[in-house]
Amino acid sequence: MSNHSVLGKEWVEKKYNKNQLELISKNYNLDFLTSKLICNKDLNLDQLDFFLSPRIKHYLPNPLNFKDCDKALEVVFKHIKNKSKICIFGDYDVDGATSSSLLSFYLKHLNIDHFVFIPDRQKDGYGPSIETFENIIKKKVDLIIALDCGTTSFEAIDLALKKKVDVVIIDHHKSQEILPKANALINPNRFDESGDYYYLCAAGLLFVFLVGLNKFLRDKNYFKDNNLNELDLLNYLDLVMMGTVCDVVPLIDLNRAFVSQGLKVAAKRKNLGLKTLVDHSRIRKKISTYEVGYILGPKINAGGRIGKSELGYNLLTTNDAETAYLISSELDSLNLKRKDLEKKILEEAINIAEKNNDQPIIFLYKNDWHEGLIGIIASRLKDHFNKPAFIMSKKGEDLKGSARSIFGFDVGLAITKCKQLDLINKGGGHPMAGGFSLKIDFQDKFKNELIKIYNKSVKTENDNSLYIDSYLELSAINHELLEKINHLEPFGSANREPVFAIENLKVSKVLETDNNHVKVIMQKGSSYLNGIAFNSKNKDLGNYLMNYKKNFSAAGKIKLNEWNGRSNIELIIDDIQLLG
Repeated sequence: MSNHSVLGKEWVEKKYNKNQLELISKNYNLDFLTSKLICNKDLNLDQLDFFLSPRIKHYLPNPLNFKDCDKALEVVFKHIKNKSKICIFGDYDVDGATSSSLLSFYLKHLNIDHFVFIPDRQKDGYGPSIETFENIIKKKVDLIIALDCGTTSFEAIDLALKKKVDVVIIDHHKSQEILPKANALINPNRFDESGDYYYLCAAGLLFVFLVGLNKFLRDKNYFKDNNLNELDLLNYLDLVMMGTVCDVVPLIDLNRAFVSQGLKVAAKRKNLGLKTLVDHSRIRKKISTYEVGYILGPKINAGGRIGKSELGYNLLTTNDAETAYLISSELDSLNLKRKDLEKKILEEAINIAEKNNDQPIIFLYKNDWHEGLIGIIASRLKDHFNKPAFIMSKKGEDLKGSARSIFGFDVGLAITKCKQLDLINKGGGHPMAGGFSLKIDFQDKFKNELIKIYNKSVKTENDNSLYIDSYLELSAINHELLEKINHLEPFGSANREPVFAIENLKVSKVLETDNNHVKVIMQKGSSYLNGIAFNSKNKDLGNYLMNYKKNFSAAGKIKLNEWNGRSNIELIIDDIQLLG
């Protein structure tokens, strides 16, 4: 019997160490399947306690271990003490909105005059510019704190310092070997750092800094002298969790602890804006990384992509129920609009990319592609072709682009190298994602240099495998199994959700094909299971599910779907194998 994957993937069941499995099962009193799933993650046994029960205090570094943190503390303290006017300069994505919200809550607690500026993606572009800084400085600020940006903003920072305005940068994007002359630049990915905390996003890094600032103010007797309590930063871990999940940074070590504890804070529903967005999204269960990454995050991002860049920040900091409802409604509408635009651009981009499929990277631009959507398109193309994708929108004689990468090719480093060669005007990023702008005349040189860097980089061969954690019987899929899977949460980048395979299924009924998804009921003997294949309508996977009459095997992730008061277990279908 030959098995044919509809998506052309080779199904590979992960191998595990039987001795290690028995040791895990015995030492942690875990069942066979849970122990097997842990074995599949290739963890060291001495890491297991903290993997199963992530604790922030175990992973939290001394903030002073980061370069320039001591300088940043001194500068920020000076302005807090002097009651200066401070500008928080954020980014228009979820990481930018959450980190800006966290710092705003902190300064508000200290009664410090401040405002938040989130640049407009199309009008202002990414990060500080001379024009945006000039407008901010006109408001008589004394300190600008740049979050999730600023590491490569040389000209804007020079302008601020010339105007006697201090600048502190808290960022995580790759730096060049020359740093801007800010008063302080805290960045785990600056060229002269150890790299131990490369995985932190801006919200996570800001949390570490604020831990240091709390101690600094305590040591200076600031709280006592001003009759203030210390802000309990743990109450704001829901914001750190959101930024960490939505920036798709690895959920390892401190990040895993941030997300694990942040989900518990989110479950308390104390942030009015987040609570309202959850309710508006009709999420009736305790949120997990799935809801954050695939439902809530895209809505907050929609404001920065095709709407008003400050909507996410405004939502997460409002104390007014009506405002929270109106912003949630607006973000929901913008997200629906984003999906329609994305579908049209993606179909066009795939058609163009298929004509140049012999090249190791995808490199595309078009005049009318919406600048706010090119990052999503790059991500979709990266997944579709399993290649790094550089997608651009043309504006006059300039191209503005976003990049998404595959494992083994550090796209942030590649963009930074091209900036040092003066092939692009501006750019930066981290290993899996980046942004850039360049003159259209330089596109060929930029592309050729990217290919050269790609070919020289240490990378894995294009892996077209679908890794299966375990084969299951349909009758074994129940709530007890879900509890075993949930024991390994939170899931995300670097902690992949388990993928299961079930053999010899058939479609009992096609339920619906709305929203480009195909939903079916699958049967084996007297057992039934709901299945959904996202974005598969009018594609091979969806067509086979709707029309294939023979038995097949299905692989995917097992979820509890709760909707309108009902709950059922379903398989999120990644692929099917035709049997025959």
